[in-house]
Amino acid sequence: VQLQASGGGLVQAGGFLRLSCAASARTFSMYAMGWFRQAPGKEREMVTAINWSGGNTYVADSVKGRFTISRDNAKNTVYLQMNSLKPEDTAIYYCAAKWTNYTACYYLGGYDYWGQGTQVTVSS
Repeated sequence: VQLQASGGGLVQAGGFLRLSCAASARTFSMYAMGWFRQAPGKEREMVTAINWSGGNTYVADSVKGRFTISRDNAKNTVYLQMNSLKPEDTAIYYCAAKWTNYTACYYLGGYDYWGQGTQVTVSS
């Protein structure tokens, strides 16, 4: 499975961005998806995750109420809508896929495939 993340960029604090992650898998709907981020000098952290159908999601406390994950299985794409961005959201954002065979769970780790990352920079 190849994952291609896009949509990053430079935005002012309070602004918004929408990240997309397009997957090559024909069986995309069998994968749970997640977004992670890594800021300079910090460890990678999970931001948000979604199960195969989109009916079960997780959002980290640091972004709760500002970030929303969604997916369109017909387009093999998962999205990350980021609103009210803060300078501390500056990081490289990675999408990831985990084969789950239609389980209801989202996953906080154990992902099988990773995208190349897209840079998000929030200026103050």
